[in-house]
Amino acid sequence: MFTENYNKEHAYEYARAKKKVDELKHFYIHLVMYFVINIFISTMKIRRNILNGESFEEAFFDFGTFAVWFFWGIGLAILALRIFGPNLFLGKDWEERQTKKILESEQKRKELLQIK
Repeated sequence: MFTENYNKEHAYEYARAKKKVDELKHFYIHLVMYFVINIFISTMKIRRNILNGESFEEAFFDFGTFAVWFFWGIGLAILALRIFGPNLFLGKDWEERQTKKILESEQKRKELLQIK
């Protein structure tokens, strides 16, 4: 009985850890893409503005140069808060409590079906 419960608990912890690693991987890939793509976009925007007669300072400090950085950065910050920050809306252990609650109700339902 003990080893069966241990194996179930171990599998559950492994699944949670795997999910967290997948989320971290997704975030870091997103972060790298954020910098690579935005550097490319900004470079092309500055280059185009300079070719249109603007000085480097005018081209560099144009809002359009950093608009993508700003708006994509908001999305990236939200993703970072979701992964690294506290779960502000549902509580720290909400997901775990709900999972246990659902598993217990399923177990009770199965037991009731076996009695009948």
